[in-house]
Amino acid sequence: MNIVKKLQLVALAVLSLGIASLCFAQSDAPYTEGPVWLITMVRTKPGMGDDYLKSLGQTLKLVGDEAKKQGIIMDYKVLLGDASDPHDYDILLMQEVKNFAAYDGIREKIDPIVKKVVGSTDQQRQLATKRVEVREILGSKRMREITIK
Repeated sequence: MNIVKKLQLVALAVLSLGIASLCFAQSDAPYTEGPVWLITMVRTKPGMGDDYLKSLGQTLKLVGDEAKKQGIIMDYKVLLGDASDPHDYDILLMQEVKNFAAYDGIREKIDPIVKKVVGSTDQQRQLATKRVEVREILGSKRMREITIK
């Protein structure tokens, strides 16, 4: 083997080792990544907060408890507070999963639980229509929990 080919092989080996060592390097991020939360912001209509929460007790709680039992989600929470203005939310619905990958195929896992708790697709649609009378979904987002280093 001539000298040029030997040098090329050595350079390739050094480059490969350098790239591999970068893969094992720790992040310079000032935080550690944690679980992921799906957060839904809800504004209840005046005087309808308790009605909405009662409805959640018959659905969200039962579905959340079963999904947690099956290991589909890690936890769920409902936060209740004062809206800062008439356009703000007063309830946060939160669902915790291990990471973003946990959302892959989650509907196929949750749908049978929802069907068991709420009923058929038509019954689910009727419940959703009824809830429009007591609340408005302002939006939802997925956010990663972090721990500051």
